[in-house]
Amino acid sequence: MTKKFLLLAFLAFSILSCKEEKHQATDQPETAQNDSYVKDNYNKKEVMIEMRDGIKLHTTIYTPKDDSKTYPILMKRTPYSCRPYGENEYARRIGPNKYLMEEGNIMVYQDVRGRWNSEGVYDNMRAYIPNKTGEQTDEASDTYDTIEWLINNVENNNGKVGTYGVSYPGFYATYSLLDSHPALKAVSPQACIGDFFFDDFIHNGAYLLSYWRATSVFGYMKDEPTTESWYSFPDIGTEDQYQFFLDHMPLSKLDKFYDEDNVFMEQLKTHVTYDEFWQSRGIIQHLKDIKPATMIVGGQFDAEDLYGPYNTYKSIEKNSNNYNTVVFGPWSHGDWSRTRERQVIGNIHFGDNISDYYQKNIETEFFNHFLKGEGNGETGLPEAHMFNTGTKEWQSFDSWPPANTTKESYFMQPDERLTQKANRMIATSDFISDPKKPVPYTEDIKVVFTPRKFMTDDQRFASRRPDVLTFETEELEEDITLAGDILAKLNVSTTGTASDWIVKVIDVFPSDTENTEDVQDHLKLSNYHMMVRSEVLRGRFRNSMTNPEPFVPNQKTAVNIKLQDVFHTFKKGHKIQVQVQSTFFPYIDANPQTYVDNIFEAKEEDFKAQTHKVFNDSSIEFTVLK
Repeated sequence: MTKKFLLLAFLAFSILSCKEEKHQATDQPETAQNDSYVKDNYNKKEVMIEMRDGIKLHTTIYTPKDDSKTYPILMKRTPYSCRPYGENEYARRIGPNKYLMEEGNIMVYQDVRGRWNSEGVYDNMRAYIPNKTGEQTDEASDTYDTIEWLINNVENNNGKVGTYGVSYPGFYATYSLLDSHPALKAVSPQACIGDFFFDDFIHNGAYLLSYWRATSVFGYMKDEPTTESWYSFPDIGTEDQYQFFLDHMPLSKLDKFYDEDNVFMEQLKTHVTYDEFWQSRGIIQHLKDIKPATMIVGGQFDAEDLYGPYNTYKSIEKNSNNYNTVVFGPWSHGDWSRTRERQVIGNIHFGDNISDYYQKNIETEFFNHFLKGEGNGETGLPEAHMFNTGTKEWQSFDSWPPANTTKESYFMQPDERLTQKANRMIATSDFISDPKKPVPYTEDIKVVFTPRKFMTDDQRFASRRPDVLTFETEELEEDITLAGDILAKLNVSTTGTASDWIVKVIDVFPSDTENTEDVQDHLKLSNYHMMVRSEVLRGRFRNSMTNPEPFVPNQKTAVNIKLQDVFHTFKKGHKIQVQVQSTFFPYIDANPQTYVDNIFEAKEEDFKAQTHKVFNDSSIEFTVLK
């Protein structure tokens, strides 16, 4: 495709982070703390902008005090609030990064319809309405109407607008591309939600218990505009999250924490297949004939939103001819929007000042080119700027995945071997999966809002369990670089009628690997089993996400699982390992292994241990860079 060049990266800021543990969302500007830069250099104004149907949305506008020139508008629309409220209360930092703040731009924040200080009714992942008529509204029309008001009412704007956002605000940034306003020139969806059936709350039909607490944020409606939180998080009364969810299995035992007033929880419990409800809320399928320049950003170790940014980029690339670029770095959810010097995920150090490099040399360059410069597509940025998480360095490509890749298959053989040669003799590797004793998703489970560090965690504890199958190559004689998606082609059977299948790709470090200061005290990097990528498929969706079906007991069955893209070099002397299991708890809820139409209605007697088999003609297909 002829588009782009650029960027690359990642996804920005968190839908919900540690601060949300204190009942606050993290994507709004930080409140002032001994830092008067914004107040010294910007004027602040709060307005209610009327939409085409009469609903008014709270909008906060920061305008540079230097009125001798014009500025572009950078806008973030958010469900997490425009705090701090009050025209005399200033955020400590505004805009996508400090460079864009310090050089001067008009910064705009807006509470989306039905959230915080805006009017209207909130609709989680509100469905897009093509060909709207009259007073029909969606997030695209609200964005259009807002931009129209801003360019006609905010002084000293240059008539050009950019939108951005991390996580849920990234979804609203993506939404701004649909029926886009002519003044909208540059958009950067970061860690952007693309579809809640594959991002955050559900992965390939499996319910993510790790987001159970987040249901508070999205499920409770408010009656009128407010600057105070109207929801609270359930108190689970323990620091042992694994045991808490084990004690509250089946899922119906969790009902006491959320009543029917939680709209989103009721939606999750009611729509358990990829039905019209979820399909209408997906945004990926609408990304066609996009006009503004786009830069999609994500983190290779984002436990929350990997599906969204990768598929947003690929869909735009396939169906549009705009300037479209992608950036992925060694980040967890939203790390690139922060200012931490040392970039560490879990126990693994990837380098220093990586986020600052991105903010200064990629993000700022992108917005300045299209909002202040010529805006002709010749940014000097690459089409894809990707961080190799094995060699720990940036590389640029003319396309993603790169053109010079090939598909290579590795087969899961007896005696825990992973080889490129299939064994013609049919054999199986067996294990007993007990949903009442599920495999933890990490050895270090804490009560957190959403887990993150496990994305690079040591998997030795799992490889030594009898209910986890492990397949491993010999020590590599040369580097192997994976650059693209991964497809696990499993042939399996089970004694039950239902099962989950989890596949993990792991980099096994050499025994002489030395520790860094970032490694937890009880661990060593010697023989460390670093998780590179993992994914789950609820087996009943193996053939269709809309029409689930049970397994036939003891019948060999194909189960294909797509893992999101990676860019990782397994170095000479390392090993490639693949683990296969059927529980990943409590990141993912436990499958009863007895077929039920609705997992939220499963009974205690449905949860039974079953024997699973993986046949040795099972393989994993890598996209290998040549």
